[in-house]
Amino acid sequence: MIRIAIVAGEASGDLLGSHLVTALRARLPQAEFIGIAGPKMMAAGVRSLFPMEKLSVIGFHEVIRNLFSLLAMRRELKRKLLAFQPHVYIGVDAPDFNFGVEHALRKRGIPTVHFASPSIWAWRGGRIHKIKRAVDHMLVLFPFEKAIYDKAGIAATYVGHPMADTIPLEDKGSAVREQLKLSQSAKIVALLPGSRRSELHMHADLFVQAAQRLHALIPEVRFLAPLATKETRKLFEEALYRNQAQELPLTILFGHAQEAMAAADCVLVKSGTATLEAALLKRPMVITYRIPKSTYFLVKRRFYLPYFGMPNVLAGRFIVPELMQDQATPDNLAQALKTWLEDKAARESLQEEFQRMHLELRQNTAQRASDAILGLLKARGAC
Repeated sequence: MIRIAIVAGEASGDLLGSHLVTALRARLPQAEFIGIAGPKMMAAGVRSLFPMEKLSVIGFHEVIRNLFSLLAMRRELKRKLLAFQPHVYIGVDAPDFNFGVEHALRKRGIPTVHFASPSIWAWRGGRIHKIKRAVDHMLVLFPFEKAIYDKAGIAATYVGHPMADTIPLEDKGSAVREQLKLSQSAKIVALLPGSRRSELHMHADLFVQAAQRLHALIPEVRFLAPLATKETRKLFEEALYRNQAQELPLTILFGHAQEAMAAADCVLVKSGTATLEAALLKRPMVITYRIPKSTYFLVKRRFYLPYFGMPNVLAGRFIVPELMQDQATPDNLAQALKTWLEDKAARESLQEEFQRMHLELRQNTAQRASDAILGLLKARGAC
């Protein structure tokens, strides 16, 4: 029986891992999977040794507060996995946790795979040396990443991005508007201030004020605000009251971020994975982000690229506006959104660019990733 260890650290990794486990199980029906898993990976058949929530800490201070428990959990995980003797270890994202486990297991002769490269092309490029010590094979989601690993002498396979597989190539906006009972002719802007409480603290007032400015410029505009949790919804509603914006033509959705973006003409979105999701949905966007000034001062010099949003990273140039930190003012955001709403030719040109991007990333990720892992297992004589 093939024994596979797999560890994910947060919801996005749980989703990524569940698709991979399903693809591997279809080809290795007798395989046993253990590790650290969320609900989706457990539903796919992974036995979780620890709650995934223990790994899902965000931000420097939260990591520091949980450092001793994280280190203890990693030691115990290594002990259990060495006893289990997996034929392969797969770390799904969570690089700071997984690289340490991968390094320890690799020294004991267990082959290691890491699924989804950290953003070494954007910052902390020196991690490539740590990766080389820890990882036998890197599975990369973006086409430009493979060359980085080839140059470093690390085996890597470009597998595409799973969102490009699950999001349809064709525009579903009209159908989603009908589903949400929205007018087909309405001008709609989706507001995505973030999914974490810390992001709402930084962005809720900014997004509400930007919506107020835009509504003053274009009175017929309508807004959708998908919020992931009760806590983030409460923070957003408090911002509406603080800014006396209760009369804004705005609908708050509980979740359904993808539907909100698909229904919209354009999107105001905080920097992160949602920018790629908006691009795959072919939606023009304005990207923004605010962090505490002290943090921004410390990190801004460590970035290698002039842009943060994944659509711009993939294009290698600014194809959508990014208004960060001091540039992120309500007036600036409203004017950038107004430009998208009024310039049909620019919207259509951008949508063509996003279609090319979608086709490049649509690679049947789980299948390609499972091919690479099976190739590694066969090379090691495990199957």
